[in-house]
Amino acid sequence: MGDSMDWVGDNQDLIISYSMNIIFAIATLVIGLMLARVIAGGFRKVLTKKQLDSTIVDFISSMVRYVVIAFVVIAALSKIGVETTSFVAIIGAAGLAIGLALQGSLSNFASGVLIIALRPFKAGEYIEAAGTAGVVESVQIFSTTLTTADNKYVVVPNSSILGGNIVNYSRKPTRRIDLMIGVSYSADLAKTKAVLEAVIAANEKVLPTPAPQVAVAELADSSVNLVVRPWVNGGDYWPVRFELMEAIKNGLDEAGIEIPFPQMDIHTDK
Repeated sequence: MGDSMDWVGDNQDLIISYSMNIIFAIATLVIGLMLARVIAGGFRKVLTKKQLDSTIVDFISSMVRYVVIAFVVIAALSKIGVETTSFVAIIGAAGLAIGLALQGSLSNFASGVLIIALRPFKAGEYIEAAGTAGVVESVQIFSTTLTTADNKYVVVPNSSILGGNIVNYSRKPTRRIDLMIGVSYSADLAKTKAVLEAVIAANEKVLPTPAPQVAVAELADSSVNLVVRPWVNGGDYWPVRFELMEAIKNGLDEAGIEIPFPQMDIHTDK
């Protein structure tokens, strides 16, 4: 008992110093965990105000939180005398090995970050990218999910999207419908244009500005081709396109204007 007391007396300063370091380490850990939660919450609020996808908001805020926690743990360990240099080196080496093994995933992750930063599209918009067209459901960390017009659920890697052209059909409020209508060479062009213009004017969904265009586009092998280019609101594109195609066919038929079609005449010698 006396020897123990003597050892405590001889090492009192060391015990006090070590105890204080433990207290500081615990305090650092507690405060750091609280700080991580506050910082992650701040990121969440900022990203939510920017109207980013909820999946992105959750991931980024979680990632920020865990990064802060990692630094806090390292700082707490250094307070109690744990050598953190080798610890950081091990983490770095492990990170390098994981990075080399997951190059494709990291590329998708980096592309996801760029999509978030550049915002070429967002949830709810209709886009065409990486050979797929559909409504964006969510922009996730490694991939983007789309729902096609025929209700297929498609997952596209972010790197594939960012590595090619992105066509966003929803970003602009209006769209132009481009129709190519072929009529016979014997048709009266002035009459044909009048019929086409009347069909366009009869559709209430066609916008008056910009003005619709009807013009001769080309003299093809078996038909005179006219372009019909009305403007509509983005959401009316497909309904108006279908309505115009049917109305144009009926209007040309009523006017006696022939719409040529491919045909082959066979002559035989008797």
